Parts: sequence; structure tokens; C-alpha cells
Amino acid sequence: MVGNKRRHMGLGGFPDVTLAQAREKARKAKDEIAQGIDPIVQRKAATSQLQAQQATEKTFRQASEGYIAAHGDTWRNPKHRAQWAATLETYAFPVMGNLLVKDVAQEHVLSALEPIWKTKNETASRLRGRIESVLDWATVRKYRSGENSARWKGHLDMLLPAPSKVKKVEHHRALPIDSMNAFMVDLRKREGTAARALEFTILTASRSGEVRGASWEEVDLKAGVWTVPSERMKSGKEHRVPLTESAIQILRTRPHQDEIGLVFPALRGGQLSDMAMTAVMRRMEVDAVPHGFRSTFRDWARERTNYPRDLAEQALAHALDNKVEAAYRRGDALEKRREMMATWADFCGNRTENTSHAASIAAGNQSNRLLLAKGS
Repeated sequence: MVGNKRRHMGLGGFPDVTLAQAREKARKAKDEIAQGIDPIVQRKAATSQLQAQQATEKTFRQASEGYIAAHGDTWRNPKHRAQWAATLETYAFPVMGNLLVKDVAQEHVLSALEPIWKTKNETASRLRGRIESVLDWATVRKYRSGENSARWKGHLDMLLPAPSKVKKVEHHRALPIDSMNAFMVDLRKREGTAARALEFTILTASRSGEVRGASWEEVDLKAGVWTVPSERMKSGKEHRVPLTESAIQILRTRPHQDEIGLVFPALRGGQLSDMAMTAVMRRMEVDAVPHGFRSTFRDWARERTNYPRDLAEQALAHALDNKVEAAYRRGDALEKRREMMATWADFCGNRTENTSHAASIAAGNQSNRLLLAKGS
């Protein structure tokens, strides 16, 4: 009897609990009842406390997965999500992945960061920020308490050199301005999708990833505009690109097949690899990279023209450093940029010099379309 209620209480099953142990448990339960303690309620409270404690005991790996699940859909693209997870998997999880997130301390964070802080500082800086985000998330979810072991200001900045002091700045190798015309003449003699994609990348001063992912639904040939959606832009904002006559000529030589969708598809379908354009330049024995042409364009605009700096920055889809100015900028100066890009195309060389080559490609594409039409 517990108070005025009759209670039934198990003492454990035989043979795990012997008869002698059962007698001892029964005696102890009666003593607790005599002291005004309900052993059944006490047992339930202990079980509940244990379950509550287990619910808050998350490993750093589990906390990382929880953070990515909570915020991953807000990131620009799946690639960013994959990079986030890969960085933690490679550098953080071997050190602290199986530790309870509440036990992750300064020494664990340093063990993950110090081996790569000076040799791969950009990666290390991103890793530190990601660890900090996971630990902040875990704190708000009540999985840990106390200060964030990965916090930089006033904490790790006392223990590690500033990234700006150890980071090696490596600029993308760019072609000199005066070499552009000869390079374009040579490039236009090259056949293949990657060569045309590289030429289009140069004429539009775009990033190679934006060009490789370009689809026909983004292109308005009549208006002469290519609209890159926000989800494919580094800035996260839609970007309109004015198309010059040379750029339009390239598009007109491309096969337009609805089942493919991409303007510059790989030979076996899907997007070109990020090395396809680089491979073209290596075969041309040019010591530069595709992204470097954006620097060449910027140098040309600054040194050889009177176009405003802001206009060139808009052409490159760069965000304004001045946040106030950025907040008041409403238009994208499309027509002004169209004039500038036409001047850039002229500087790179008139594409009509290679009309016979372009025409042969266009004729071949037209034949392919006719064959496809007959087959359907």
C-alpha cells in the first residue's frame, strides 16, 4: 500500500534478479514508502530524467547534420551544401565528430584548424566559421552551454594568426590586354562546344559556371538579352547580360534541342565540366585560365576606355562595396552596358573574320535538325 492506494511494482525478472535480491528490493521499497516516498513515481521520474538527458546528448556530427538540415535549403545551390558537409567531414569529424557537442572545447577546435591554418587558410577559415555556426545552433537547441569554442573575435584571434597575415593571395592568371585579338583569332579556329563556350564566356565577361549552365529558356535572341537567374549567380541576384552581335552569332550556331535544354551541353549530355574550357586553353598553350578573362576585361575597361568603373563592375555582376549606394541602385544600366560590351567585342576582333567556319558549323547544325525532324 502506498498511502491509501494499492500499487503493484515489479522487482525484475528471474534469473537476472535472484530471490534474495527481490526480497532486498521489496524491503527497500517498503522503507521508502514508510518515509513518504512513492518508489514507482520515483522510478518513473528517474527514467524520464534519463530520457531527457539522452535527448540532449548529441554528437558534433549529429549537430552538424541538424544544422545543415535546418539551413541547407536557404543556400544558393546543392554544390554549396555539399561543400559545407565535405569540409566538416574531412577536417572536423575526425577530431570531434563522435564527441558530444556539449564537450567540444577549444582544444578540439584548434586540433582541427591548426594543421591547415597556414597551408590552406581559406579552407581553414571557412571550417572555423562552420564549426562556430554548428556550436551556436547546438547552444540554442540546448545541446550545449557556455561560450562558443570556435568564436574568432576575442577568442581564437588570440591563438591563431589573422587570415590576412598568412593567406597567400593567388590571382587568376589572365591574358594581357594586347594579346586578346590574336588569341580570339586562334580560338575561333578551334572546333567543339568547349571552344564556343569559352568564346561566349569572354564576350559576355561572365563566369564559366554561369555559361556552362546557360539554358535556352534564359536567352532572348530577339531582345539580345541573356538573363541568368538568381539561383545561378554568385551574388544571389538575377543578372541580365546584353548580347553583342558576336555573341548572338555563337548562339545561332548552337543546336537548339528541347530535350537537352543547355546552350553548351557536354558531348554525352549534361553540363560541360569545369575543366573543359581550361583544357581548350592548355591545347592552345596559353598561360591563363578562363576566369582570368574577367580580369582582362576589367583592365581593358579601366586602361583603354572611358567607361565608368561602376559600369564595368555591373558587367562583371560584382556587388557594390558601398552598401548605401547599393541600396539606392535600382536599374542595371543594360543599354549602357550593351554599348560597352559591343566595344569590348570589337576590341576582341570581329567575328565575321571566321564567318566561313561559323557558317559551316551552322549548316551542319541545320542538317542535324532536319534529320531529327524527319526521324520524329
